[in-house]
Amino acid sequence: MRTARVPRALVRRLRLPRTRRGRRTALRVAVLGCVLALLPAAWLRVSTRGQLAPGVAQAPPAPVAVVFGAGLWDGEPSPYLAHRLDAAAELYARGTVRAVLVTGDNGRRDYDEPSAMRRYLTRHGVPARRIVADHAGFDTWDSCSRARRVFGVRRALLVSQDFHIRRATALCRAAGVRVRGLGVTEPRDATWYAAQLREIPGAVKAAFEAAFTPDPHFLGPHEDGVRQALRN
Repeated sequence: MRTARVPRALVRRLRLPRTRRGRRTALRVAVLGCVLALLPAAWLRVSTRGQLAPGVAQAPPAPVAVVFGAGLWDGEPSPYLAHRLDAAAELYARGTVRAVLVTGDNGRRDYDEPSAMRRYLTRHGVPARRIVADHAGFDTWDSCSRARRVFGVRRALLVSQDFHIRRATALCRAAGVRVRGLGVTEPRDATWYAAQLREIPGAVKAAFEAAFTPDPHFLGPHEDGVRQALRN
């Protein structure tokens, strides 16, 4: 099998500058790039300081818990998503929240995160009338924006993994929801570290969304499901 060769022109472009001054300039540009890339992550940490509950038992009361989707395995919640839903079920059992808004991706007919989340919660003791599904939570910003603009959520307790909860908290606050976050802890394995790395570009995207508050991919009409879940 032949090995693909890297074009010589590309190799020449990738070489370090030959002069000391050129190498210093390249180093400064690299350092500046790293700093700019990490600034949004620093913003998330500073802006959400004091907004996160250390555990389910310490979570402050709120009318609604918002649970973000995290993938399905053979139509059932992935382990990470199941852990989020377990925390939400415990919050309901404790009386910390009175309703649960599950928000996730249902962009294809054969992939329905919110319905799988609803089924899981009902199996774990949350009455169906207390669960509201947002089928257009295609990303964190869409979930936060739609929670406020479509479902009328004004105050909520957010449930996600510890690596994601700061971004979710900052974005929901930017969307106009008064929130506290509950981060579900996970073992520090390869999956966790990969997710943590994805939060770096995620923080850059979040900074843009918080600054410009774009419309979600699908806005749609107002829905009163949360209001009815709280009233029933």
